[in-house]
Amino acid sequence: MSTTPVGDDLARPHAPRWWRDAVIYQVYVRSFLDSTGDGIGDLAGVRAGLPYLKKLGVDGIWLSPFYPSPQHDHGYDVADYCEVDPLFGDLAEFDLLMTTARRLGVRVLLDIVPNHCSSEHPWFREALAAAPSSEARARFHFADGRGAHGELPPNNWHAMFGGPAWSRITEPDGTPGQWYLHMFTPEQPDLNWRNPEVGDHFDHALRFWLDRGVDGFRIDVAAGLFKHPELPDSPDPEADARTRDSVNPLAWNQPEVHDVWRHWRAVCEEYTARDGRERLLVGEVSVPTAREHARYVRADELHQAFFFDLLGAPWDADAFRKVISEAIQDIAGTGSTVTWVLNNHDQVRTVTRYGESAAEGGLGTARARAAALLMLALPGAAYIYQGEELGLPEVVDLPDEVLTDPIFHRTGSRARIRDGCRVPLPWSGHASPFGFTSGADGAKPWLPQPQWFAEHATDRAVADTRSFWHLYRDGLQLRASLPQLGEGTLRWLDTSPDVLAFVRGDGLVCAVNFGTTPVPAPVSGTPLLASGPCPAAVLPGSTAAWWISDSTNP
Repeated sequence: MSTTPVGDDLARPHAPRWWRDAVIYQVYVRSFLDSTGDGIGDLAGVRAGLPYLKKLGVDGIWLSPFYPSPQHDHGYDVADYCEVDPLFGDLAEFDLLMTTARRLGVRVLLDIVPNHCSSEHPWFREALAAAPSSEARARFHFADGRGAHGELPPNNWHAMFGGPAWSRITEPDGTPGQWYLHMFTPEQPDLNWRNPEVGDHFDHALRFWLDRGVDGFRIDVAAGLFKHPELPDSPDPEADARTRDSVNPLAWNQPEVHDVWRHWRAVCEEYTARDGRERLLVGEVSVPTAREHARYVRADELHQAFFFDLLGAPWDADAFRKVISEAIQDIAGTGSTVTWVLNNHDQVRTVTRYGESAAEGGLGTARARAAALLMLALPGAAYIYQGEELGLPEVVDLPDEVLTDPIFHRTGSRARIRDGCRVPLPWSGHASPFGFTSGADGAKPWLPQPQWFAEHATDRAVADTRSFWHLYRDGLQLRASLPQLGEGTLRWLDTSPDVLAFVRGDGLVCAVNFGTTPVPAPVSGTPLLASGPCPAAVLPGSTAAWWISDSTNP
């Protein structure tokens, strides 16, 4: 059987580092587990859930923002980068969480939001009270409007969450005044990273949390920060607004941003040198190509950056092969490893994205299980979003009156909203709140849970050896124990058109049948692990499997 090498010529020696093939579990704090009965998850709930995550087999967790915030974008509008919002607990509770995580051997990453802050941040309040051209306004992007009376925005940029990227303020004397830039919502003014005060502010925040023992940071909007210094009109503003993930090249991916990541990497290396415990920087990098993505993970910049092309690929063997090959070729060539992701708090869950919902018995369930085994077999790191291990589908029928996503409120459209993947987790029982909250004083989960969540509750999943949970747990155990998995290279195998197959290391084969009809298996014998029933010598449709075989070595 012939093979095609991918990345073999790019391999280079390096010191073993935990993050290179780690599996990190994303905790969306407000939807994970509520310890107080107010219907909103919190840090104590995360601490209570750590043994569950340890049993699942993850290496670490990434916590969504829990800093003080008015919650216009559920914590991604930060009012204080060095505190805990009382909604989620306090610093003492955070320290208890860190102690428990350290005892269990679970690493902890925090979500940091450097592109913008909250409109209630003290800096922005000071800017509103200050005069044009003041030092306070220089921390943000304030500009005079166009038109005879400054009544038009300074340029034609669109906000990522809908509408113009500029809002006009009322000056302290009551007159219509300048405009300020916000690439997301008016409650999230963009910081001006050309002002050195901004960099100093985040230096302080990084060190504050590193001193409390965190293992690193997930960086929100890591390709943002710097805007074109002249803030010119976009040549194609409609393209910039076409999808939530569109990238305005004048507001994103400016060359100066790389200096920030070099500095942050140096800060992390300073802490690593003290105790030998390497701290991780992983960026949310939304850029058009894998080659541009690779620039962010050069040896002196971010350790890793999420590779979203796999998440966005249609259920198609050729599409998956293309994005995997490009990632390994361009990203692994920098000396980093690819950071694979299939789900997160901003995207429709795989069970729904790949087909009909599990509640309707469609193909999405089988395809999501197969995609999970594929991802866990790829070389590099992997991130799992909470509920992914339960096979949760998207909740697509939330009533308008309960929706909280600012995208919905700014556009009036449900097309791109994210509430459906953020519904609080079901832990136990047969009816809401499914163990997520005690419901003290009649409090309900902050988003309503559908009745069919009962079929996905954690207690049932753990008890059922055929569940998504056991598939993930078994895959993670094998990934940790088999030398062929984790970091390394892969070689593609020649297969029929609907099948994707590759070999890892010394003879571990992963194959996925993207079609709906069975095909001959690429390896004889019973699979080591399969996403569904998989007789010997046959690979059913919408199924992935792993085998150990010596016959695939070139």
